[in-house]
Formats: sequence, C-alpha cells, structure tokens
Amino acid sequence: MIDRIVDAALPPEEPQEVELEVTLRPQDFASYIGQERLKQNLKLAITAAQKRGEPIDHVLLYGPPGLGKTTMASVIAHEMGAQIRITSGPAIERAGDLASLLTNLQDGDILFIDEIHRLNRNVEEVLYSAMEDFKLDIMLGKGPSARSLRLDLPKFTIIGATTRAGALAGPLRDRFGHIHRLEFYTPDEVQQIILRAAGILDVKIDAPAAQALATRARLTPRIANRLLKRVRDYADVNGDGIIDTSISTQALQLLEIDELGLDPADRLLLLAIIDNYGGGPVGVETLAALTAEERQTIEDFIEPYLLQIGLLERTPRGRKVTAKTYRHLGRTPAADAPQSALL
Repeated sequence: MIDRIVDAALPPEEPQEVELEVTLRPQDFASYIGQERLKQNLKLAITAAQKRGEPIDHVLLYGPPGLGKTTMASVIAHEMGAQIRITSGPAIERAGDLASLLTNLQDGDILFIDEIHRLNRNVEEVLYSAMEDFKLDIMLGKGPSARSLRLDLPKFTIIGATTRAGALAGPLRDRFGHIHRLEFYTPDEVQQIILRAAGILDVKIDAPAAQALATRARLTPRIANRLLKRVRDYADVNGDGIIDTSISTQALQLLEIDELGLDPADRLLLLAIIDNYGGGPVGVETLAALTAEERQTIEDFIEPYLLQIGLLERTPRGRKVTAKTYRHLGRTPAADAPQSALL
C-alpha cells in the first residue's frame, strides 16, 4: 500500500504533530474559515437554544475526512459555553461504556462521538432513549434475577461525526435534530487557512506559494496543514526557512503531488482504469485488488476528491475516467474506449 501525504489518520511516529493539529484548530466561528452556510445554520440554532436556556439539539456532521467535523464540534461547544467530552464509535464497545460516559455528564455538556456509524448495535439501542428522553435503561444481573433500571440523565447534546452517513441506522439518524454535510472548501478558503496556519506556526510564506499549496491540498484543510508542515521541513533543510514559489514547487515535486493535488495513489487508480479497462467502467472490488488498497480506502479517501474535480465517474456498472483524466495524465483514449470517455 502506498503511503500518502493525504491520509486522514496521523502516523503514530509523529506525536508532536498531534499537538500542532490541536493548536491549528479554530476555537470559534470568527476564526473558522469556510462552511458559511453551515455556520449560519448553527449560529441560529445556538442563539435560539441560549435564549431558551436549553442545550442545542443533537447534531450530526457528515462528509469526507479532513473537512473539520471535529473542529466544528469544538466550536459549537465553545459558542455554547459548554464542556465537551470526545470519544469515538469503536471505543464504546459495550452498553456499560456508554452508561459510564453519559452518567458523568452535566447539564448542557456535549458528548462528541467520532465515526458514530461504527457504534455497536447494542450500544445504539441504549442510545435511542438517552437521546430522545434523557433516560438510560440498563440491565442489572443475568438470567432469572436480571432486572431493568431506568436512570435520569442530564440534559446533554450529542454531536456525531461520520464519513459514511448512509451507514447509520435510520432510528439513530432520525434522533438528530440538526443534520449537516460539510462541503469541500474553495481554493481561496484553503489559501486563507494556510496563511492562518503559517502565522500560528511562525512560518514565513508568500502569497503565491500559499496559493500553490492551496491548489494541491485537495480542497481539504487537514491536507493543507500537513502539506504546509512538509514544505516547511523542506524549506528549513534546503533553504532559509522562507517558503516561496521555488521552494514549494521543489518540495511538492519531492512529495510527488501534481498541480491538481493528485498523489501516486490517485494516479495509480486512474491509470489502472485506463490501462487495464480502457477507461472503464470497472467495479470497485476489482480496483481494490489492482491497487492493493482496501475498498473503504478507495471509497472514503481517494474517490471523493477525484469525483469532485471531474476525473472520475460512478456509474451502475462501475467507475470510469473522463476526458479530463486523459488530458491530465497525458494519455490518448484507445480507439475502442467507451464513447463517454471521449466526451
């Protein structure tokens, strides 16, 4: 499997980077760049909840990784003046784990559950009454002596985040009062994010270099910040620490990231479709075998951006490339390629 600068998870060998990621996160709506429609809706909901003296209704945030779902949850907590507890779906293995989390909350607290679609089904069922009625039903004991106990819970808010909204059970999804999708950012917004991050990291970068990084950041803040750090490393070793267009170009060439933000894994996928299947269509399972990537990796981390910029299409028969892909990769469609690939 190819290591990618655009991987959503931070590698374990970079513990210092985790701390940096935290410092780069905006704390309020004023410093959160982009997602204007989402911010407008949330501001309205927060203002209304504060006027009523109530916690904000449960919020579900979904969209591709790296767009700021966790950051937005922290911003909501800050704007509400609430404490936030952070966990993830896989970490809540049993109903008892969930009960421990919920009973330790206070009125108005926020529980953020990342990757909420990966919750155990038994845990989900306990969560239903907790979200709707602020009651917790737990079983004490086993067998004939088992009995049910209902506990009152504080008035809290759950913020769930997921990259796969369709994987959520319907009853769980319906219990969220606010359901919002985070969209990809514009290049101008990504450039602003890079300049803001450079100021926090005390990195000197000129506007053209920031723009060059923005066009290669796959419209994603997390990737933009990580590219900035890698180019900073290159500038410190091979220059005077100042990031200009020349330094950024050399660093990005070393990272094998082209002008559209494609990395070797992206090009491998697209070339597999072109070279082996004449441009497609081809099934995702076949692509996973050809590229040695997991199906979920392709669907969650590679495809969304390629679809967004028009290099890939999903059809009922599988994935296929577009004419733009041929032009970008410098390939010529075969004479027997599907007509749609020539349009």
